Amino acid sequence: MTIDDSSDRSAEGARAEGGSGGRPNPSRRSEQSRRAILTAARELVSELGFAKLSIEAIAARAGVGKQTIYRWWGSKGEVVFEAFLALSDPGEGIVLPDSGDLETDLKYLMRETVAEFADPAFEGPIRALNAEIINDPKLARLYHEKMAAPVDEAKKERLRSAQRAGQLAPDLDLDLALELLYAPLYQRWLLRSGPLTPEYADSLVDLTLKGLRP
Repeated sequence: MTIDDSSDRSAEGARAEGGSGGRPNPSRRSEQSRRAILTAARELVSELGFAKLSIEAIAARAGVGKQTIYRWWGSKGEVVFEAFLALSDPGEGIVLPDSGDLETDLKYLMRETVAEFADPAFEGPIRALNAEIINDPKLARLYHEKMAAPVDEAKKERLRSAQRAGQLAPDLDLDLALELLYAPLYQRWLLRSGPLTPEYADSLVDLTLKGLRP
């Protein structure tokens, strides 16, 4: 039985969804379906990989009709992206640690990134997304706007704080600084060219700060 328009009319479905007088609550039903779809997408992309993933498989795992998925998303890439976005939830107004010690704060952030890449719940979906982003400009823009840009802005604000404290040059190119710090870690993860460890994260911070400090 699927969570879809065809099943919404049943009295049993109405009672299960709640609402006054046994009437179904459309907003609750939609949110339950959405969560089920996103969970199914995360699970399946980790199990099958992106290439073998299908809207039909997501619908079957979530217990919905595939027309429900197409109503909210234009492609399986968009479903997987939102599934990952819901998991990581960068949200608005991200504030990163600012202890006054830039080295300590950056090492904390880099270690957190290493741990995230090692978490199968994150690693599977984000690796699948990266593979799809290469050939999908629309998905690439979506990823940048909704995921990468807010997080990068929070990182740059931490670097601006270090600039105000005289720990970094005032004319430092902050976008380039982030690339210097994160690109080696990302490449090692993407190409599986070496282990991602806390010690490796610390070494990247040490080396990067040698070049960035006044």
